[in-house]
Amino acid sequence: MIKEDNEVAILGAPQNSRPMMSTVVNIQTETIVPDHIVWSLFNTLFFNPCCLGFVAFAYSVKSRDRKMVGDMIGAQSYASTAKLLNTVALVLGIIAAIVLIVFYVIRRLNE
Repeated sequence: MIKEDNEVAILGAPQNSRPMMSTVVNIQTETIVPDHIVWSLFNTLFFNPCCLGFVAFAYSVKSRDRKMVGDMIGAQSYASTAKLLNTVALVLGIIAAIVLIVFYVIRRLNE
């Protein structure tokens, strides 16, 4: 978004005796709803315990679809579900990786 600096010249008092009228324009800014689709794809490919990454990916796609239609409340709902599923999938995946590494190290030490 380009920001412009506007200068206002001081012209003094108005020349006519009518009351000044003003116009207010409300501009709605586009609400940004993250759909977490990249995170969901990452979890689908690398950390996918109990297919949570795939389910999160499905919710991310639904969130993106709702956003394209203009349903921001629905998009936010699907995005928050996708975020929760992504967090659970990531935590379970990291815990599983740590447990596998610990078991591998213990097995190697016992040989």
